[in-house]
Amino acid sequence: MDTLTIQKATELWDYQSSFASEEKSDVIVVCCSYDLRVCDHACELIKSGFADRLVLTGNSGNWTKHIWTKAEANIFAERARENGIDDRQIILETAATNFGENIAFTKKILPEIRSAIFVSKPNSLLRVKLSLEAQWPDIKTCVSSPSIQFPQQVSNVVGILGVINEMVGDIERIQKYPAQRFQAPHQLPRNILDAFDYLVEQGFTQHLMQG
Repeated sequence: MDTLTIQKATELWDYQSSFASEEKSDVIVVCCSYDLRVCDHACELIKSGFADRLVLTGNSGNWTKHIWTKAEANIFAERARENGIDDRQIILETAATNFGENIAFTKKILPEIRSAIFVSKPNSLLRVKLSLEAQWPDIKTCVSSPSIQFPQQVSNVVGILGVINEMVGDIERIQKYPAQRFQAPHQLPRNILDAFDYLVEQGFTQHLMQG
């Protein structure tokens, strides 16, 4: 892959992952995915005292429907137990198929909570943050992820090409979803829009919205 493509993709990764923060909260919610390092990070937050309950939310998505026969939440629960998290701390939600449902179904399960840390992949943090601002604005939330460097440490489940396609799709949704009230509006910097345009021109279109 040429240097300019990696440079533009790194700009997207660095920007979307730059919104991480952690504060002591009622619960930690994991938006499950193909990357079990997300679960490992959430377990470390539990062990560090940021919360004492762990919600694992996710059925299957574009990637995981091809690699696992169980819901993402079930796979993540196995990993959480391996990391020493007690079953009594784990709450499973196995129906969600996107970030909006991760939020909506957690809200239905735990309507009483007033604060939460949502944990996801680094390149998904901005979308999760904007989704929370639009769909659950009446509680205090922050977003967090494991520290993963692009491109050296991307998941070998999807590889560099898969991650770039995913990030390009996310940037499109950040621009278009506010009109559908799925996410809060967000002004993307010019360099991020330019990087998005460049990567689309290079053919990274697999995760763009249909129609």
